[in-house]
Amino acid sequence: MRFKLFVVCALACGFMAYVLANENISTEEDLDDQVINAVPQIVANPKPSQPVKPKADTEFVEVVKDVPKTTTKTKPSTSPTPKPTPSGQRMIPVVHVTSRGTDDVLTVAGLKPQKTFGALIMPDDYMGELIDVNTGYNWDPNNNVAPPGYPSTAAGGYTITPARLAELRSNFMYWFFDKDMYGGRGDYQYDIHASMTQLHKNLNFQMPFYGFRFNYTRLSLNGYLEFSDPPEYLTYPLVFPIKDWPTKRDPSFMGIFFSKCRVGRIYPSDIDQRTPGVYFRVERDLMGRTDQFGVEVRERTMWDIRQGVVGAETFVPKHVVIATWKNVSFAGGIDNSLFMTNTFQMVLATDEVYTYIMYNYAVLNWLSHTEAGGDTTTGAGGVPAFVGFNAGNGTQAYEYKPYSQNMVIRDLANRGWANGFPGRHIFRVDEQILIGSCNKDIDAALLPLTFAPESGNMLGGQVVNITGPCFDPNVRVTCHFDTESVLGTYVDTNRVICVQPFLKAEGYIRFQISVGTQRFKWRGKYFVETPAAATEKIFFTTDDVYKKNPNEIRITWIPYNLTSNSNANVMISLWGYRETKIEPQLEYIDVIEASYSNTGSYVITPSNYLNRKNVNRDMQFGFLQINLTQPDQYSGLAISPILWSRPVPLAWYMAPQWKEQHGIQWPRALCDNWLRSDRFLRNFAADLPLCPCTLDQAVLDKGRYRPDRECDKDSNPSCLRHRGAIHCVVSGTPVAQGAEQQCCYDRYGFLMLTYDQMWGSRPRRVHNLGKMPWNEASKVPSLSMWFHDMRPFYSCCAWQEEQAVGCETYRFERRPSQDCVAYQPPGIAGVFGDPHFITFDGTAYTFNGLGEFVLARSIDESNRFEVQGRFQQLPTNYYGEVQATQLTALAMRGNTTTTIEVRLRPLHARWRYRLDVLADGRRVYFDRESLKFQHFDGVTVYTPTYLLNQSQVVVQFDAGIGVEVVENEGFMTGRVFLPWNFINKTAGLFGNWSFNKLDDFVLPNGQVATINTNDLRSIHTNFGLKWMLTDRDVPGVGAALFTREFGRMSSYYANATFQPNYVLDPADFLPGNRSYDVERAKELCGECLQCQYDYAMTLNRDLAHFTKNYYDTIVNMQADNAMRVVSCGVLQTPRFGRKLSFDFMPGAKVSFECNEGFILLGDQRRECLSNGLWNIPEFGYTECLREVYYTRRIAFIAIGIIFLVICPLMLCIVCGVYRYRQKQLKEDPHWQMPVLPRSRASSARNLRTLNYDDDSDTDASTLKKSRSYDKVYRTNEPLPGKPQIDFPAKKWDLDENDEDVTSSEGEKPKQSGRRSLRASGTDLDQHQHQDPEDHEDDDDFDEADVHTGTIHPAGYHQPLSPEEADQLHRQQYSPTFSGLDSRTSGASSINYTPQAATQNRFGGVPVLPSNTQYYSRPPSGVPTATATPLRTAPTPLTQDSGLPSPPLATSPTPSVQKSTEV
Repeated sequence: MRFKLFVVCALACGFMAYVLANENISTEEDLDDQVINAVPQIVANPKPSQPVKPKADTEFVEVVKDVPKTTTKTKPSTSPTPKPTPSGQRMIPVVHVTSRGTDDVLTVAGLKPQKTFGALIMPDDYMGELIDVNTGYNWDPNNNVAPPGYPSTAAGGYTITPARLAELRSNFMYWFFDKDMYGGRGDYQYDIHASMTQLHKNLNFQMPFYGFRFNYTRLSLNGYLEFSDPPEYLTYPLVFPIKDWPTKRDPSFMGIFFSKCRVGRIYPSDIDQRTPGVYFRVERDLMGRTDQFGVEVRERTMWDIRQGVVGAETFVPKHVVIATWKNVSFAGGIDNSLFMTNTFQMVLATDEVYTYIMYNYAVLNWLSHTEAGGDTTTGAGGVPAFVGFNAGNGTQAYEYKPYSQNMVIRDLANRGWANGFPGRHIFRVDEQILIGSCNKDIDAALLPLTFAPESGNMLGGQVVNITGPCFDPNVRVTCHFDTESVLGTYVDTNRVICVQPFLKAEGYIRFQISVGTQRFKWRGKYFVETPAAATEKIFFTTDDVYKKNPNEIRITWIPYNLTSNSNANVMISLWGYRETKIEPQLEYIDVIEASYSNTGSYVITPSNYLNRKNVNRDMQFGFLQINLTQPDQYSGLAISPILWSRPVPLAWYMAPQWKEQHGIQWPRALCDNWLRSDRFLRNFAADLPLCPCTLDQAVLDKGRYRPDRECDKDSNPSCLRHRGAIHCVVSGTPVAQGAEQQCCYDRYGFLMLTYDQMWGSRPRRVHNLGKMPWNEASKVPSLSMWFHDMRPFYSCCAWQEEQAVGCETYRFERRPSQDCVAYQPPGIAGVFGDPHFITFDGTAYTFNGLGEFVLARSIDESNRFEVQGRFQQLPTNYYGEVQATQLTALAMRGNTTTTIEVRLRPLHARWRYRLDVLADGRRVYFDRESLKFQHFDGVTVYTPTYLLNQSQVVVQFDAGIGVEVVENEGFMTGRVFLPWNFINKTAGLFGNWSFNKLDDFVLPNGQVATINTNDLRSIHTNFGLKWMLTDRDVPGVGAALFTREFGRMSSYYANATFQPNYVLDPADFLPGNRSYDVERAKELCGECLQCQYDYAMTLNRDLAHFTKNYYDTIVNMQADNAMRVVSCGVLQTPRFGRKLSFDFMPGAKVSFECNEGFILLGDQRRECLSNGLWNIPEFGYTECLREVYYTRRIAFIAIGIIFLVICPLMLCIVCGVYRYRQKQLKEDPHWQMPVLPRSRASSARNLRTLNYDDDSDTDASTLKKSRSYDKVYRTNEPLPGKPQIDFPAKKWDLDENDEDVTSSEGEKPKQSGRRSLRASGTDLDQHQHQDPEDHEDDDDFDEADVHTGTIHPAGYHQPLSPEEADQLHRQQYSPTFSGLDSRTSGASSINYTPQAATQNRFGGVPVLPSNTQYYSRPPSGVPTATATPLRTAPTPLTQDSGLPSPPLATSPTPSVQKSTEV
């Protein structure tokens, strides 16, 4: 009996061993005879291989045919002798000839579902392989033996040929080996089986996946690569991410077929007898590999991804991972379920920035395992496998619908069509999951539209590759860009191309496609870049294009942006823009170059276009365009991408035509035309916000100003149109009328004004973003701004002198800078740390709430805004749980604006981006230059141009509200900036902004809570929790604005019962044995209590450091904004002059200078006083005048002075004399006005004439300058009581300039002019002999000569008698000179008779009458040299009044007195 039992047990054990042996893998000895191509074979007359020509997709993905060959693949021939290759290896072509049965799976065209249960069957007409004669290795892509050797980077290695690449890419499955040439198992993972389903693998490189980055993975038998432990228990259907994380584990994985599996079995009749199970292979550092296998892996993967995924045109794989699940069955099956197997493969490629995954589904025979409700024999029914990706850590997941966990999952082997293969699906998985293959279209509601690129220039021409539904070449595809529709071009089943048209829009627009007669079901968001801010694709090497008359213009571009074929030809054309109608006009102008090689550079010679006659010559700015001339020759498609330049002025092209039309002063004519048109438009300056006075203020005003792309100290310091500036800011959003403010600052940080120079700040009529509706003139983004604001800058200033009338009109009248006299800095509040708050009024407190709360909101119904914050608990420290929270997200919204949310990314997902930004729930990124500034409805979001990791985000609302979010080492701070129109209109945790700290703790019902800021419990209970948000709208609080993902509502984050630490001082809440932590906190933080608190709570030095940094920053911001800024405002620069400095702050002293040829008038220096006013000019306001105008002004001033001073004075004198005369005549009717002497010279001549003595030895024709001392000057009335004084002898004060002064004796007297004829004594008689008709020729003729005296018989006048002369003297008498002086002042000499001298010896000085009738010219026939005196001197007249009498003694006679010669 026992023996029978033993036999039965032995039989049972044997049966079990047999079953186990059949269930596990086959032995190597059994497989040796079944391996295909294990031994190279030589077949006579082999069938020549026919390489499959790859289908041309687009112009972006091309295979370069002219590749130098280093290894030549020998074509099959009738001769079995192999041809040696240049590398020294001998390759022998081998062709496999097999009969294909009805159960074949693989064909040359692709894969088909297997009809029987088994593995893959190789095609019978596979292309010829090469056998390495030296190593004996067969390079058949389906060889099951791993290639020999090690990775090599040696120079001059293997270069793949296009034929070999086509041969490799014609195979569906990538390499996987179960053997190697050294007896190993190749890629086969024999350690993975039913009892151990996963195996850890080190990647030794960084692989980005779903926002995270990993350098390892875990290969699982269950159809996925994971990066963390899966949950202990799975419930079906699977839902990711795990909502209960971190309570439950949420794994990060890539699931190609996530289901419980076990190793299956294969039939002996299967051709591919590779061992069932899991295979894993890693190929690293492919970029530098030169060995054959490394090069083939790199090239095959690269081109499969480039042609399979839109947007991967430049991808080059650095590392490749190949994981293959061959003949795996489902767990829990019975009977022959082991033969019900699936085969699929995952190919993962990355360059450590981008990651692409390729899912190859070869055979799918079962859908689900028994635990998920599947059948135990066929694996049908139940919940099918999960296909998709999970980021892990409770973040995000992507499920590949409609296949995942759906009965249509079996269609994965028949759809996808990546690279033309059914069953191949490609994804991009580094940051977001983007599908690269067409999918089954149920209702287009499960899968978004995938297209690349996701943005383009507004001018159009961007080629957009689209993937979504599976396309049919016979079915029309329509693409709809916002309001414009274009027809698509079919490329293959997986791709359609649409060319973006000219779009009059900016920012994100709707992008939809329709297939056939269906509606637009596939939707996405397309970003339109403004022409002035679009990605620059045509580069100007110099600034010559902006000049008035350049000699040449050099341009460059990247040839690959058009095509990778260097032999392609391109066309360069010129386009222009104008606004003469309501509709904007972008028009073609001319062809610059019709056909030119795509070399990437070209030189434009403006002189080649001198004779152009364009009908649209009124276009003053435009663009250069480059496109392919015959794109179908290079890509097989009649579609060419278009490259556009930035806007440029067109003087280099249009100047000859403008000169012909307007003359040599064509810039002035263009400027005048613009001035006339601009004066008809409304004044927009009053709509703009005022510029900050200093650069520091401008940087801190985050709500109203953002950096200007044209002049940014961080990214573009060239400042082409603002020379001397280091930074400019512009208004973030357009004002109500669409205008834009600009404020530029010099190296000293002061505002630059157009009143000072033409490079100053210039406001703009049209914002670069335009204004809705964008399809009208003056509202088009960028184009209208250039037409109204940039264009006139060149015609009025840049192409003319700075002092030109047009430029000054442009600067002072049409585009004047606004000063900062009335500028008001914004109010600032912030939150940071764990967390600490500082209100708008400066109150600092700590509130550790857990959940979502209101930070600030407006109580003004007409101008509302909300800023909300999410606070989550801090991670545990060395001592356990931390009873404190930190800021992790901010959400904000204006009146009707887009809702913006900024989130802190998980710890291990910050390798590329630190913050996530969501606009209306959609993630947006700022990692490209054209995407740095993004505008949404009523809000602008931007990141600093020097940051690529999104660690700082600024949100600006159209009401002037700004929110800044900054992240450092995982710790956020949020700051809110408000303009002054929100004073007394705010509420929330940031308090009421009223400049009064007592009303900061305002409750939602409007009441003010009385709270001690040191009582953290009271703040938490009585104030903070009152502002907690829920998903429903609470009066006074509002509803939460945060985006809800994966079913996580506000209650998921909120916990009103959370009890934080209420003690602020670390010494009070830390136990006594942690005194070191207290000292360490003080050492790190100093006097900052917030920093000490954070370190004591978390023991995190980074948190403490940034808490102190954030606290100091916001305190300094508030202090700077609270400081009153005094500015003196604009000090106008004189025309034709300049200021030596542009400072306008108190204490500034500004000096002036004038240009050459001008004279400065007024004050040369002005000073800004402390009261904000310029000092009053002492010499008048400063101006510069041309020299000719200055001289003319001085002359006018002199004439004015004469008229204003001399004339009134003369009038007064005349009036005074007249009044005096009237008074005298009233007293004495016979009173006459005394005659005043005319000149001193005349008196001197009369005196020396009278003093002439005939006893002198001087000739009668000669006169000496002498004074006779024997003559005494007496007055008629001597002074009473005064003695008689005889004056000493002295020379007469004769005028040196007298013309009648002669030299010494014997010399002729000097004669000058007609009056010299009467210089001698005879001249006095000549006039008496003159005929009456001769009076006309005598300039000195006086009619009184005819009526005075008697006529002598000789023909001349007889002098008056002494009595008559005395009577006449009484009527006309002067004590100094008489009227005779004026008549004889021109005579050179006068003769006196001796009798007259003797008679006047002591009788006083005889004074002649005032008229000249006593002396007349002698007759014309009488010579003057022999003339003798004809009369005696009249009786002398004496006057003794006022002068002393002469002494009794006689004075020397004139005959003794010698004359003194002058």
